Amino acid sequence: MTVTFNHTIIVSKDRDESARFFRELFERPQAPSWGPFVNVQLDEGVLLQFAEPPVTEIQAQHYAFLVDDDLFDRAYARIQAQGIEHWADPQMRQPGRTNTEHGGRGVYFRDPSGHYIEMITRPYL
Repeated sequence: MTVTFNHTIIVSKDRDESARFFRELFERPQAPSWGPFVNVQLDEGVLLQFAEPPVTEIQAQHYAFLVDDDLFDRAYARIQAQGIEHWADPQMRQPGRTNTEHGGRGVYFRDPSGHYIEMITRPYL
């Protein structure tokens, strides 16, 4: 049997705003949602399920997304146009830049709930 990634729940301050952020950034259509979740469907059926927990403080997590060069260009242009603070490195020491690690390009930024998002064009392995 093969193993593939199917879904994850991302804790959000505002599940609709977070889902909209990722749909617009990654050019995804509206997906069916149910219960406490607002879903964003990625390729291969992977779901990002945004939910609002009954807590006041959200523990920031790291999520990395592999995209092709064309989508990277368009998404990075949206990041810049929206004035989203971003960095070339995970330590946030190189603001306003991208990197060329692992034979591709990458950028780090935060989503509306404060999670650390990494967008790369080449896998690490």
